[in-house]
Amino acid sequence: MILKELTQAFGVSGFEKEIAKIVIDNVKDYVDELTIDAIGNVIAVKKGTGDEKKKIMVSSHMDEIGFAVLGVTDKGFVKIKKVGGISAQVSFMNRVQFKNGAFGTISSFEKMDKVGVADINKLYVDICAISKEDALKYVSIGEPASYIGKYKELNNNCVTAKALDDRIGCYILIEALKKVTNPYHDIYFVFSVQEEVGLIGATVAAERINPDLGIAVDITGSFDVPTDTDGNAVFGGGAAVKVLDNSVICDEELVEVMIKCAEENNIKYQLDALAGGGTDAGAINKSNRGVKALGISIPTRYGHSPNGIVNMDDVNACIDLLWKFTESTFKFETEKKYI
Repeated sequence: MILKELTQAFGVSGFEKEIAKIVIDNVKDYVDELTIDAIGNVIAVKKGTGDEKKKIMVSSHMDEIGFAVLGVTDKGFVKIKKVGGISAQVSFMNRVQFKNGAFGTISSFEKMDKVGVADINKLYVDICAISKEDALKYVSIGEPASYIGKYKELNNNCVTAKALDDRIGCYILIEALKKVTNPYHDIYFVFSVQEEVGLIGATVAAERINPDLGIAVDITGSFDVPTDTDGNAVFGGGAAVKVLDNSVICDEELVEVMIKCAEENNIKYQLDALAGGGTDAGAINKSNRGVKALGISIPTRYGHSPNGIVNMDDVNACIDLLWKFTESTFKFETEKKYI
């Protein structure tokens, strides 16, 4: 399954080449143009046929959170820094794999009751080296590492894996892209890099494409677990139509167009408002002279961990909504001149 392949491949921010290859292999037969830009974004284009067509950029990021080697102690323990939004408490006692194939277990220089969420500097990776010189045979300074989190199918059509943020979005883009056969607008499917370290890939891609509308497809919380109830999206509620988060306030009129699209096509949906966080939509929204922005969100439990969980019924609703929305003939204005 493509989703299993996507989640199990290595792709910490800045090192997304394995993911890019999977994407290219799966979309190359379905698009009119296919490009990798200078920083690694994959841009797949389906040309529209509308007489008043515009450019729509749909973005999901390929990168995952992870770690990088800062140094090694005299006894061979590997000091690390975070790459993206990493919790020290979530990371403790989890296993990691380095890009070069080395493995290790995360532990702490201090008792964990003295380690805060942001205290990555108090963690180390044990690769069973016997000295600094020995450790540097297996890992180099700057070497990236990702969580190990196996793909596993769970009850009630759910799956768990590492890197669901945002390989699940990449999966949705791939599957929707295959279904879009006659779009009205030009659709730029962007598989972006380095979202987790500052929306870098989407920023560059938006400047290149200069879209009229941007749609980010990314995870949101699933606010139906005991420790996380401050939101609206839940498992089984369908595709989550983003209203706002900390990076973007979505275009009011086009949110209504997307909701209408879901209703007309009998696609289950819910609304998504986040107290924090952000997606590629924030970067697209601020690009060039300003771009209208939307989001399709996937309710996810335990995001930014080795064991995220999504419900595939929601995922399939997201695929259908993206497909039907990007293939529809809706028209919109980008600006109005009064004088």
